[in-house]
Formats: sequence, structure tokens, C-alpha cells
Amino acid sequence: MTTDPIADYLTRLRNAISAKHRVVEVPASNLKKEITKILFDQGYILNYKFIEDGPQGTIKVALKYDAVSKENAIKKLLRVSTPGMRKYTGYKNMPRVINGLGIAILSTSKGVMTNKEAAKLKIGGEVLCFVY
Repeated sequence: MTTDPIADYLTRLRNAISAKHRVVEVPASNLKKEITKILFDQGYILNYKFIEDGPQGTIKVALKYDAVSKENAIKKLLRVSTPGMRKYTGYKNMPRVINGLGIAILSTSKGVMTNKEAAKLKIGGEVLCFVY
């Protein structure tokens, strides 16, 4: 049992990337499903599939690699807000990741979204992680 399921999810992705795995399976939750959908929409992962088995289910994530250099699309996954120290931001001082080349994933009152979507809607929230 982990106390921080988002950190566990990001660590499983990081470990699969460093081991050059093509597919990684993680236990499912609604927040993990939304983060996975954002990673897919932003082009950081190749594909994903939700498998309903047992009470929780799993998420199969197909990692995206460059065809020539065999380098992964995700360079860094960084957990920002932790259960012991939450990090919140308003829309006026939204974090910019790698000067706009990366994304920050936020949990807002309107759901989980990227920093760019939250800035357009003029809402702030809890900064979950940085991806670049």
C-alpha cells in the first residue's frame, strides 16, 4: 500500500522508461486515468488501455520512443505537490515548464488539466507534476 499513488504512478513510468520497456502496467484510479489521458493527448505516450479486472483495474501504457534514436518522448517526470507539502498556484502565476516546452499537470475545480488549459480558463489549482 502506497501513501502517494501519483508518485507511485510516476515512478513506475520512470522505471519503465529507464529499462526501455515498451508497455507498463499500473493500478488504476480515476486520477491516474485522467493523467494518462493528458499524457496521451499531449503526445508523451503512444497509447493506453484501461483493463477492468478485479475491484481496481489496471492501466496499460504504451511508451513512445523515437524510431531513429530510440529515445523516449518523456525526458523527465517530476512530482511537485506531495501529501506532506501541497503546492497550489493561481492562474496569474502559473508555472512554466522548460519555458513553455513542457507541461504542468494541475488538479483544479474543473478537473485535471494542463497548465495551459487552466490559464485559458483562468483557474488555479494543485500542481501535481511537471512533464517534459
